[in-house]
Amino acid sequence: MFVYLNGEYIPEENARISPDDRGFLFSDGIYEVIRSYDGILFEPEAHLARLRYGAKALRFNETGFDFLPHVASELIQRNGLESGDATVYIQVTRGAAPRTHRFPAKNTPLTIYISARRFNPHHSEQERGIAAILVPDQRWARCDIKSTGLLPNVLANQQAVDAGAFEALFVRDGILMEGSHSNVFAVSKGEVITPPLSNYILGGITREVVLELCRKLGIPHREGIILFSEIPGMEEIMIVGTTVEVTPVRQILNVNFQNRDPGPLTRRLQEGFRERVRSGAAGIQAS
Repeated sequence: MFVYLNGEYIPEENARISPDDRGFLFSDGIYEVIRSYDGILFEPEAHLARLRYGAKALRFNETGFDFLPHVASELIQRNGLESGDATVYIQVTRGAAPRTHRFPAKNTPLTIYISARRFNPHHSEQERGIAAILVPDQRWARCDIKSTGLLPNVLANQQAVDAGAFEALFVRDGILMEGSHSNVFAVSKGEVITPPLSNYILGGITREVVLELCRKLGIPHREGIILFSEIPGMEEIMIVGTTVEVTPVRQILNVNFQNRDPGPLTRRLQEGFRERVRSGAAGIQAS
């Protein structure tokens, strides 16, 4: 397996990152995960835009990264992933420097690491639906930055696993926010609703695709607050994201929400998403 590290394509076992790297010491880094379908990167420019946003918010000394989609495509090819499903992981940290809380010297090079791996899609979960739990949102106040500091997400997701669920959904001040690794949509009175973007919501790439699909398919939709108290009365709930695509929530274990079958709007959005993938829209082919 080949990876990319600081300008070089090397075997994964030869990759070495300094213990002084600020990503290791402080989680001073950002990341992206891009889906590849039969060698075509899905929405790479949108992922790149979000990476730039995070780099600017963290005041990195480099915020362009225009070369990264080419690197991702090269890794897809070098690792024989031109057919089937794969994911490309991109991580950028502030680099290696003596440990201090303040930023290192401005000329400190960033650490850029990229890998590409085979991915097993969640087909059964998308067909049957998943169980989820609600958990208090104990994350920091800049969830809009796709930071590598994911410990609250890790703890929440493990809490879901311990409860026999697939995903944990965060609730802050009585309002549904998002999942530990997904955005969330609900359906009320035939209208699709997703929480509005804020510093407590990550601007998901799949979230934007689903909103676009709602417009294209003529599905009533809006960005709006979903109260904790409203969850039991929702007609449908779904999570969306790079790895889960559009996945119905069948049951929320710690509130009174249960659907025997995925709802009709979830099914329409699933099919719309699959058609978007089949068409290769907004993708880049590995060359």
